[in-house]
Amino acid sequence: MLDDRSRTLLKALIEHYIADGAPIGSRALSKFSGIELSPATIRNVMADLEEAGFVASPHTSAGRVPTTLGYRLFVDSLLTMRPLEDAEIAEIGDSLRPNQPQYLIASASQLLSQLTHFAGIVATPKRAAPRIRQIEFLPLSDTRILLILITRDGDVQNRILFTGQRYAASELVEAANYLNQNFSGLDLEQIRNRVHAEVQQLRSELHTLMTAALEVSGEALAHEQPCVISGEKNLLDAEDLASNMKRLRELFDLFEQRSGLMGLLEHSYRAEGVQIFIGGESGIASLDGCSVVTAPYEVDGRIVGSLGVIGPTRMAYERVIPIVDITARLLSGALSSQT
Repeated sequence: MLDDRSRTLLKALIEHYIADGAPIGSRALSKFSGIELSPATIRNVMADLEEAGFVASPHTSAGRVPTTLGYRLFVDSLLTMRPLEDAEIAEIGDSLRPNQPQYLIASASQLLSQLTHFAGIVATPKRAAPRIRQIEFLPLSDTRILLILITRDGDVQNRILFTGQRYAASELVEAANYLNQNFSGLDLEQIRNRVHAEVQQLRSELHTLMTAALEVSGEALAHEQPCVISGEKNLLDAEDLASNMKRLRELFDLFEQRSGLMGLLEHSYRAEGVQIFIGGESGIASLDGCSVVTAPYEVDGRIVGSLGVIGPTRMAYERVIPIVDITARLLSGALSSQT
């Protein structure tokens, strides 16, 4: 337990370190803290805070910087939150107007990045298998056919089929009409099962075409990213991260693979409100030196995903936390209005 004097000095040190990025000495801290203490007294308090693990002394400076433990105490009990202004909230709401879900997710990720100047990340909702509204075939050459696949959500996928034989335009129309008339509104697995059971009476070449089309369709619809990340390059401008190229490479590898991030985001599904992972608290080695601020979002009261911001531990938590919180709430409202 820290006394009020120690808490005041620690709060002042972290606030000014976040703002300036330079170790804070006792004389400067005396001015920043606003309390009347001699530099010698402040040095004694700083020594106690260092012994307790809340601050550390870089080898190149007589000043001190916060540790992960110091940031944790700051975020949990010392932070003075800065609520967003009404105009900022309105701007976020305008950018998240009801639209197709995939566009809302991308917009939320971009917003988080733009507002914080860090990386914004949104885990996409786990969706039910997409249902097919329409399939079309267009001939491109003797052995190439363009497959146009439209789902009930309005998603459009185009894929090229390479066939071993030539199909007449009338045959392509016949195959598309059969699929659309008999299987519209079903998902791909249901269509596959019924095609296998019901279309044996069709000419074998059309059966082959339909089977190939369904296989390619499955591949097209399966390529959904588990999360959307925006603004990764912003981290190149973060002084604390840009000075360590090895760590930056590890961080960008994490963004590319995504699986580690998904585990962290899924952890926040099970918690209420904003969650903050500082440095090694994330359990992901490449996020040492980073903080991740996350919040779950909902559709009709059911949590379906989470979003967040990834930046250096020296971030303006008092601003980033409200941005993440409000964005999650507004995204929840926009998605729920579609159901």
